[in-house]
Amino acid sequence: MRKVIVSEWMTLDGVVQAPISPGEDADGGFRHGGWHLRHAGDPAFQRRVAETVAGASAYLFGRRTYENFAAHWPNASAEEQVLAQPLNTRPKYVASTTLAEPLAWQNSTLLRGDAAGAVAALKAEEGGDLLVIGSMKLAQTLLEHGLVDELRLIIDPVVVGGGKRLFRDDGALHTLRLADSQVTATGAIIVTYVPAGEAQGA
Repeated sequence: MRKVIVSEWMTLDGVVQAPISPGEDADGGFRHGGWHLRHAGDPAFQRRVAETVAGASAYLFGRRTYENFAAHWPNASAEEQVLAQPLNTRPKYVASTTLAEPLAWQNSTLLRGDAAGAVAALKAEEGGDLLVIGSMKLAQTLLEHGLVDELRLIIDPVVVGGGKRLFRDDGALHTLRLADSQVTATGAIIVTYVPAGEAQGA
């Protein structure tokens, strides 16, 4: 069985919206797009991102993240090839009700029907890890259905006061165990959590 890993960049107040650029996602009048940029040059951050992307055998995307990535990574610079090479060449699965095949980015497949069911089927196959990058709604769905094996967060020391959060105000309890942590030179915290139930049963 394959592992499903969710990788997110997050503010101290739990927001995952628009970490890279002001125009990335202004839904709800969000005014703080690009909040992660001052931490992006940290070597520890760059090393962790490269390891996470390279360690996956395939990627899971929601529509918005997929379209942003598909517009950039096929034309990435020489300096970005450490990320571009695996992203461009390995399988990509896209959860969307609005996109239609064929998808333009090479090795991309549209997930049919219910996203949780489709990911559960992929997870049951033999093979390497499946990595969710960003894709907040898809990540939320997989968390709700107990399909996430690792939650890898990079938490920046910034508060944006509102925006889209990974964890919904739904009253659900998710108990996690800290598997790994690191503090970067810019004060960001890199953490990996696993479901506590799995750890207790191991």
